Amino acid sequence: MPYVVDFENVSTVGLESSPFAETLAGLRANEGRYYRNKYDHVFTVSPAGGLPEVVDRVRRILKEERDIVIGSRPLEVTTFEVEGLRMDYVFYESGLSINVMYSIEDGGKRAVGFKLAEGMEIPEELASRFKFARQRSKLAGVIRGSYFVIKGEY
Repeated sequence: MPYVVDFENVSTVGLESSPFAETLAGLRANEGRYYRNKYDHVFTVSPAGGLPEVVDRVRRILKEERDIVIGSRPLEVTTFEVEGLRMDYVFYESGLSINVMYSIEDGGKRAVGFKLAEGMEIPEELASRFKFARQRSKLAGVIRGSYFVIKGEY
């Protein structure tokens, strides 16, 4: 069942199995607030099993672009389009959030972003490949993030 992310009353709905449920919920709410404020988009997530094509697309891009395989179980996903960008998000049990920003037009911005919930260690599969910058968020505490540019066509 889809869940509209509430960034005023942060909830762990759908994330309860994560040891970082509270901070992951804050991270998810932070994303919801960003898309509401910037694009007037309502950030709605679904259980990962309900949209396997999103999980598969993100897995494929990670594998083909950087030979990355995420070891954690995906909990929730969303996919939507705003201003010519297709956005895919996967929230993992480990506290990791991955988003794929893919410009629909050729030559536009295309990237994969990683965000870690506060308290989460950098996953082994990412630690040696990326440097993570810190950012402070009212909703999520300290967010650490990194990204890479997508070179292929998906």
